Amino acid sequence: MRHGKRFNHLGRKTAHRGAMLSNMASSLIMHKRINTTVAKAKALRKYIEPIFTKSKTDDTNSRRVVFSYLQNKESVTELFNNVAEKISGRPGGYTRIIKTGYRLGDNAEMCMMELVDFNELFLTEKSSGKSKTRRSRRGGKFEAKVQDTEVQAAEVVEEIPAEVAEEVKEETEEAFVEEAAKESVETKSEEVTGEEKKD
Repeated sequence: MRHGKRFNHLGRKTAHRGAMLSNMASSLIMHKRINTTVAKAKALRKYIEPIFTKSKTDDTNSRRVVFSYLQNKESVTELFNNVAEKISGRPGGYTRIIKTGYRLGDNAEMCMMELVDFNELFLTEKSSGKSKTRRSRRGGKFEAKVQDTEVQAAEVVEEIPAEVAEEVKEETEEAFVEEAAKESVETKSEEVTGEEKKD
């Protein structure tokens, strides 16, 4: 029995596993999205998130450290030139794992792993409410903002029904007058037709 299995070995020896994660990380940086198994994606996430954090500071030492992990010049330049600019405001969580089902041959659980800041569909939906997030546990300012917005929303809700009620009241009065006029015209026409029948 294998005791103390702290992480998923992915059925490979250390060198093979390191080479595979390095290649997958390079592919993810170059293509911004890869399809793989969920187990490999979770292992890759632990491997690549510190690399993204390291790429936020663009100096020679950071490039050398990242190159020691990736072993690919093109992916290092892509990471520092393009990817680091987009992830600079994000304090972590640079990747997203979306489960896509099961593989046909061995029924392994598959997923699509992508960089969060490079998916246009998710960015357009959330761009309207984009605000800079802070990683702190204090909530005083946030709670005050929430209460202010609730009060403003309540004031707006109270104002709108009063205006609507006046409009509805005017419309109902006009409709009542019109109905009364129609009824009087109909009764007169009925009286006229009744008199014609008697003659």
